Amino acid sequence: MKLAGAEAVRYFARPDPGRPGLLIYGADAMRVALRRQEVIAALIGPEGEAEMRLTRMTGADLRKDPTLLPDAVRAQGFFPGPRVAFLEDASDSVADPVATALGEWREGDAQIVVTAGSLTAKSPLRKLFEAHPRAHAIGIYDDPPGREEIEATLAKASLQRIEPQAMADIQALARSLDPGDFRQTIEKLALYKWQDEAPVTPDDIAACAPSTIEAGMDDILHIAAEGRLQEVGPVMRRLEGQGVQPVTLCIAAARHFRALHAAASDPAGPGQGIGRLRPPVFGPRRDRMLRQAQGWGMIKLEQALTLLHDTDLALRSSQRAPAMALVERAMIRLANLARR
Repeated sequence: MKLAGAEAVRYFARPDPGRPGLLIYGADAMRVALRRQEVIAALIGPEGEAEMRLTRMTGADLRKDPTLLPDAVRAQGFFPGPRVAFLEDASDSVADPVATALGEWREGDAQIVVTAGSLTAKSPLRKLFEAHPRAHAIGIYDDPPGREEIEATLAKASLQRIEPQAMADIQALARSLDPGDFRQTIEKLALYKWQDEAPVTPDDIAACAPSTIEAGMDDILHIAAEGRLQEVGPVMRRLEGQGVQPVTLCIAAARHFRALHAAASDPAGPGQGIGRLRPPVFGPRRDRMLRQAQGWGMIKLEQALTLLHDTDLALRSSQRAPAMALVERAMIRLANLARR
């Protein structure tokens, strides 16, 4: 039987121990692994592996010895409780021994959990689970998690009081981060809000969300974008002393001004454009970038991007001018452009 969407999400959280088996397949190994961990933990509990109620094997192991899975399903452990026979990295070459284990499965046997990579609709392994009246097959795709899945992740982290704008920020994070990174960010947010009864705010999200630009570089980018000409030199000296490379700084500046340009040129206006940026920006930084995009406008931002492109070409050429001086000159020109 095939499960998808919200039905699959609910099954991962509360799998039926009376079912003989579950196949989880997909191209993204991280997404498959996270779902596998979730469903096995729900079946055998946090102490299941320590109590030897989890038997692991790989597809290569099963190809060498086709009796491994049927034997693991029937085996009785020393500790009471539900058991799982877990087969990872499976492929169509092990469809026959898996079919044998499913056919011989009886109430009280270990539940079979199988993970695999991409499987076509004609895959014998996939068809085995989809056609079985009591087993399940669930495909994991690269689609971003839906509202129900995000809320389930938040509930596990005991995060239930969330402001509407903060929830919008969390949904943006879910669309832009890998599943593992998103889960780690939610865990970090839960620690950040530990013993804090106030609702989660956009500022909380901004404090916990991963940043793509180091804070030191962020300083010079905002200085240039806001036209604070007198501050360019001192901050550039500090960055140079910290060992920041000129090319790295130029790339970061180009990324920042491309984001401003994308926001400023959005047909719905900069406010909507900021919300569509990927990776998303949050809290005070989002408000700051929105003001910059509104102040610059699309035409001036195109001039800024041309300036940064020319600087990047100069840095990669055979010219003899000091590289950091080229970048500092670009930042001064950007600051002057912002003041016009």
